[in-house]
Amino acid sequence: MYKRILIAVDGSELAGKGLSKGLELAQDLGAEVDVVTVSEPWAVGMYDAMGWSVGYESSPEYRQDREDAAQKILQPAREAAAAANVKATTHHVLDRYAADGIIDTAEQCHSDLIVMTSHGRRGVSRVLLGSQTTEVLARSKVPVLVIR
Repeated sequence: MYKRILIAVDGSELAGKGLSKGLELAQDLGAEVDVVTVSEPWAVGMYDAMGWSVGYESSPEYRQDREDAAQKILQPAREAAAAANVKATTHHVLDRYAADGIIDTAEQCHSDLIVMTSHGRRGVSRVLLGSQTTEVLARSKVPVLVIR
């Protein structure tokens, strides 16, 4: 049925549930997994509030900070996949909106299913589904399994 499953994670508790369900499905099907987390573009308005000067997003520190944050999300996913005896590859997409990064990664990895949760770190931003989940559902060329 499904041979390669993309699981989107963002470090939230709900995304952890999505990861568990996606790994369970992969284990049952003998599928390989790609786990992706997306770092959205840096909000320019945060410069003054965070005390960073203009140009931070172009600096090596910016890239390293974003990569470090992504690895804090991806490392537990790698460990969960190993514990479930599922072959998994992790991906960090920098400076993209979540839906774009998820869809692009699914295409690059030749995924035949995307597993993601109904909403992410921002909470429920639409009545039933988060805006990024809705965007993936609308634009994905492969089936999307949404975990509530």
